[in-house]
This record gives sequence, C-alpha cells and structure tokens, in this order.
Amino acid sequence: MMHFGYNGLLGLLILASDVWAILNIAQSSASNEKKLIWILVVLLLPLLGLILWYFLGPRQGRSS
Repeated sequence: MMHFGYNGLLGLLILASDVWAILNIAQSSASNEKKLIWILVVLLLPLLGLILWYFLGPRQGRSS
C-alpha cells in the first residue's frame, strides 16, 4: 500500500510550479542563452531556482 502524505503533496506542488516556471521562461522574450540558464537553474535547484526566477528572472513577455 502506498502512503501519500504531506511530503508527496509538497513535492507535487513544487513540480507543478517548476513546470509552470519553465513554460513561462520558454515563452519569455529573453535571449535564448538567458532562457537556457534559467531553465537549468530551475531544473537543478527546484525550489530555490523557482524562487530565484520569480524574483530575479526576466519580466517581459511573462504571462500572468
């Protein structure tokens, strides 16, 4: 039997947020190099990368 607690729910929320961030990064008007760097940061540091991107990432072209 599989136990699905708060840790699993938190992981799913972080995963969904990272996918959302990567889609927004890919759709942004930033250069391809900046997009690649931000996507790598979000992939390699899931929670910290998401927070950094939210506060420091490019603002132009991001859908709300």
